[in-house]
Amino acid sequence: MDKAMKEKFVGIVSDFIAMTGIYLADDVEAAILRLAESETGESAKTMYGCILDDLKLAKELHRPLCQDTGVLQFFLDVGTEFPYMNELKDVLYEASAKSTMETPLRPNVVEPLGEHNTGNNVGYDAPYIEVELVPNSSDLRLRMYMAGGGCSLPGRSKVLMPLEGVEGVKKFVYETIVEWGINACPPLCIGIGLGTCAPTSGMLSKKALLRPIGTRNENPAVAALEDEIEKDLNHLGIAPLGFGGDNSVLSVNIECAGHHPATLGVGITTGCWATRRGEMIIHKDLSTEIISHKNSIRG
Repeated sequence: MDKAMKEKFVGIVSDFIAMTGIYLADDVEAAILRLAESETGESAKTMYGCILDDLKLAKELHRPLCQDTGVLQFFLDVGTEFPYMNELKDVLYEASAKSTMETPLRPNVVEPLGEHNTGNNVGYDAPYIEVELVPNSSDLRLRMYMAGGGCSLPGRSKVLMPLEGVEGVKKFVYETIVEWGINACPPLCIGIGLGTCAPTSGMLSKKALLRPIGTRNENPAVAALEDEIEKDLNHLGIAPLGFGGDNSVLSVNIECAGHHPATLGVGITTGCWATRRGEMIIHKDLSTEIISHKNSIRG
C-alpha cells in the first residue's frame, strides 16, 4: 500500500470513529425515541428530554454525545482476498490516534498497571482488535464499539453448574443488572453470551451487544429467552439514568455456542443508553458502505 492509499484508509476509519462517537446508530436512536414517547413518569420524561437535547446538540456542534468516548474496540470480518490485510493494525492504530485529536475523543487508554495515560487512545494492545477471516471475499466488514467506563462496570462472566440451566442463567443476569445496571446509564442494551467457559461466554456477550436492536437469535428457544429476559428486566423500573421509569432496557440480545456437558458459561456485556457502535463495509478499492448510520449520514 502506497502512502496516499494508506492516508486514505486511515482517513476513512478516523471519520468512521468520529461518526460513531457523535451519532447514535439508527436502531439505537429509534429505540430511545420510542421509549421517550411511551414514558409516563414525569421524572423519566425530564431525563429523556435531557437525552434528546444531548443528541440534538451533538449533531449541531459535531461533538461526541458523551464525554466518555470509551476505549475503542474493533471487530473485523476480513475477506481472505482483501488486499490490505497486512496494514490493518497500523491503519486502526493511526486512525484511533487521528480521531482522538480531531473529533476530539477523550484520551482513555492507560497502560497496564502503571496507569499512565497514553494521551491518544493508543497503547499496549489498544485499541482492541478481534479478527475473523471470511473465505472467498475481498471485503472488510468493520464493526466498532466505544467501551465506556460506566457501561463496562456491569460486565461479568461466570461458569455455572449445568444443572443450574436456564434458571441459573436468568438469576445471574437479573442479579447483575439489579446490582450494577444503574452504573451503566440506563436504559441499557444488554448482550448475553452462553458457552463453555468464562472467556468464550464473555466474547459471545460482546458480539451479542453488537447486534442491532430488534433482531432475534435464529434459534427459537434462545429468541424466546431474549424476549423473556427483556420483559422481566423492564419491570425493574430503574431507567432512564436511574431516576425511575417504565422501561429499563433497550434490548436483550443473546449469542451462544455449544458447551461442555459439565459446564454452562454465561457472560454479560452492557451498553448504556448511548451505546456507540458502528458498522461499515470497506471494499478492496476502499469504497465504503455505512451500515449502522444510514439516517445519520443523510441528515
